[in-house]
Amino acid sequence: MSDLSNKITNRIPLKEPAWLREFKTFIMRGNVIDLAVGVVIGAAFTSIVTSLVTDLINPLVGILMGGIDFSNLFIVLFGERRASLEATREGGASVLAIGAFLNAVIKFVIVGFAVFWLVKVINRLHGPKEAPKPAGPTPTEALLAEIRDELKAQRGGDA
Repeated sequence: MSDLSNKITNRIPLKEPAWLREFKTFIMRGNVIDLAVGVVIGAAFTSIVTSLVTDLINPLVGILMGGIDFSNLFIVLFGERRASLEATREGGASVLAIGAFLNAVIKFVIVGFAVFWLVKVINRLHGPKEAPKPAGPTPTEALLAEIRDELKAQRGGDA
């Protein structure tokens, strides 16, 4: 039976689908690999930013706001309010987690600021990009040169 299946497989050409070839080409591009590395580094960077916001910024903001636990700032819409946001949610209450939202906004601003400076430094390291000079005159420039030469010839012939 295996001889028969080998004969059939050898005689029937199996074409690789075009989308599969395109996918292989896409996945092997350098940009996709760079993106994957960026995602991994971004995940690690996110944990650093989370710690920065939760452990350093929120306590300072809490002190400035009169000792409020900033991460535990929430409004109960429906249900029983408990000692913490987590306990209130576990009790089945519906809440607006204002502190958690503000934490997310602060994290976003910090990540955006860090990415801005990272891109700025990378662009500075690469230096200014110069536009490539064309090898010869463009078709428009060549046509204008011909017109100029004809006008010179006409003026030289009339004078």
